[in-house]
Amino acid sequence: MRKKEKGKQGAEKAMRKQETERRDYGKYCYSPGEAAKYLAQSMALCALVDYLFYRNFWALALMSPIPVFYLKWKKKRLIHERKKRLNYQFKDALNSMSVAVQAGYSVENAVSACVRDLEQLYDADEDILEEFRYIQAQQHVSIPVEELFLDLGERSQVEDIENFASVFYTAKRTGGDMGKVIQKVARMLGDRIDVKKEIEATLSAKKSEQFIMSLMPAGIILYLRLSSPGFLDVLYGNPFGICAMTVCLVIYGGAYWMGRKIVDIEV
Repeated sequence: MRKKEKGKQGAEKAMRKQETERRDYGKYCYSPGEAAKYLAQSMALCALVDYLFYRNFWALALMSPIPVFYLKWKKKRLIHERKKRLNYQFKDALNSMSVAVQAGYSVENAVSACVRDLEQLYDADEDILEEFRYIQAQQHVSIPVEELFLDLGERSQVEDIENFASVFYTAKRTGGDMGKVIQKVARMLGDRIDVKKEIEATLSAKKSEQFIMSLMPAGIILYLRLSSPGFLDVLYGNPFGICAMTVCLVIYGGAYWMGRKIVDIEV
């Protein structure tokens, strides 16, 4: 009896520990190396803008808040990329579960089979592998698998995963054919992701063109600064030049933002 009680307490303790380690995919914490890297990038960007448009120490000092906004913007991009990667990986997980269920496994055992397949596809620290390991571990302490998928959908904030979790929960609680449900959802999710990848492949060239076009104005100014050092001196160190360069910088930034919005298409 004591061994059983200790085992139960140990399982509950492990469950609580795993619950505290669950990830909220709407948040992102920089590692020290990432923080230093992106801070250096933002400071280099400020120095380049000052060199090209102002050539003034006080202008550089006024740009000191930019690294803060750059770190926030970069964090949003990293969160977006992480969710997209999780979405693509979830397709592979569903395909594995679908095959296991068709082979006669129960849904709970299909999760374990899925973990073994994912270990062959991804590194040990990938989000999808850690999530399915978490689901597998929670099943051992009698947490219903449908609730675990609902939890994953809420934390991931990925539409495809949320939709699957809702359908899976309803089918599991109403006694639906889980094999057909998983197979159908896996096929629909696979088709949706294939469309996303086709759009990304089609837009990859346009994104490269947009990036090159965005660099051209700064490249022209840099070329003039290096090839004809005195040609642009009239635009530096006087109120008219500062105003003119500020207007150019605002237009440049607006054009870059619009270009990014045009080529960033969500399906």
